Amino acid sequence: MRLFSNEYGLQGRRLDVISDGTVSVLWRPVSAALGTAKAAMWEWSVTQGVKGTDLTRRGGDDRNLALYFIFVDPQTASTLGRTTARKLLRDPNTRALVYVWGGNHAKGALLNSPYSTGLKSKILQTAQTGNFTENVNLDRDFVRAFGDMPKVLVGLAVTADSDDTDGKILAAIQDLQIR
Repeated sequence: MRLFSNEYGLQGRRLDVISDGTVSVLWRPVSAALGTAKAAMWEWSVTQGVKGTDLTRRGGDDRNLALYFIFVDPQTASTLGRTTARKLLRDPNTRALVYVWGGNHAKGALLNSPYSTGLKSKILQTAQTGNFTENVNLDRDFVRAFGDMPKVLVGLAVTADSDDTDGKILAAIQDLQIR
């Protein structure tokens, strides 16, 4: 099976996402000044989405949107340079909090990833359409997910995933604030 990429369009402070039977990750490093961030806030919307799936099942885990906050230890952070999201997320020193809109799990559920022990998903919205503003406490969620305090925030990633359900997602994330 060949996977095609989602379409991402930056419109000022809004990132539009279209996923039409596709899946991909858009990754960006963050500035060193954000390395000790404790919280984040954003607005997101879904005007067309996929049905709820089991996000703990590899190959059956479509979701409307997911926003990854990627952390590493200070030594790894100092040696990152230019790297890919795939390489970073497979590094044993990487931990990522993945805030999710979708799935068939209850709001607030904390899920193990079927792809890596370093990824934990927290369900913020179920599989539905609408507009929501999120305000997350990275420290509290990291401790709940991994049992210790976060290290250094080094990157963010966004994904929409519609390849397993062959669905279509029209969504956006905007006004992301990291503090």
